[in-house]
Amino acid sequence: MHPDAAAWFARRTSAVADWPVPRLVAAKGTTRVSVVLPALDEEPTVGEIVAGVRGLAARTGLVDEVLVIDSGSVDRTAAVAAAAGATVYHRDEILPELGSRPGKGEVLWKALAVASGDILVYVDSDLTDFGEHYVCGLLGPLLHDESVLMVKAFYDRPLLDVAAAGGGRVTELMARPLLNALRPELAGVVQPLAGEYAARRSLLESLPFAAGYGVETGLLLDTVTGYGLDVVAQVDLGQRTHGHQDTAALGRMASTILHTVAARILPDRPLWTELTQFRRVAGVTTPTDTEVAWPDRPPMVTVPGYRRYETTSLRVNR
Repeated sequence: MHPDAAAWFARRTSAVADWPVPRLVAAKGTTRVSVVLPALDEEPTVGEIVAGVRGLAARTGLVDEVLVIDSGSVDRTAAVAAAAGATVYHRDEILPELGSRPGKGEVLWKALAVASGDILVYVDSDLTDFGEHYVCGLLGPLLHDESVLMVKAFYDRPLLDVAAAGGGRVTELMARPLLNALRPELAGVVQPLAGEYAARRSLLESLPFAAGYGVETGLLLDTVTGYGLDVVAQVDLGQRTHGHQDTAALGRMASTILHTVAARILPDRPLWTELTQFRRVAGVTTPTDTEVAWPDRPPMVTVPGYRRYETTSLRVNR
């Protein structure tokens, strides 16, 4: 491991057990915390996650609001989330004058325009084993160390990996090798693509947001480039179980992440923005092209109207 990465790993890695709830409650003070769930057709899982976060909020006061940002679901995601106690927004209703783009990065970016928290905790809405420790672990370093601006989660992925702390397939086969080669100081980040992370609003609103599945990698790279490696911490949350995508979908995800990294590390290198994949049906092989790269959304502080939004006027009740 690169020496800078090894030193950072030793200094900035903790476990969820290091952040017991009473310690967090004592440190929270007047800091507002928003938990944000991006969601696209997650009816089976989103309600349980929202209920879990709401339970933590009611019992401890650690969470001030729970937001679900619907990315265009065609199932009952919005209704289930609202019934469980979340404030639900549809991406199209947030900053509508800017339109909407596909993908996860869009809804995470738009969440900044409606969340009220000083700290935002992002949690994927497809988790099948959500526990309150996800939120508590991510809050720990931020509430106890003002120099920490972002906290990344890592966990065991039991359905995919033999080794604990292994990442998913895209992490192991593309993201980690790519970052190790081009930004070796980031080699100590166990799961750079983790969908569970938390950050200060002051950081998030100063950064561009990459489109789609490139958002986590883009935020990590831009944070380290702009503020230094030591503003990032990571927390071991134990285990994570969620739904899995097929190989072709993972290829599209990997391609989007590759474009995100290249745009930041090799900005003068033009890249083709389509990925060609192949399907074989009844003995016939057919190429299929998919657009995998879109422009970043700009830092939210540069967006006219950002602070004019009254969040209550945009709530979705279904």
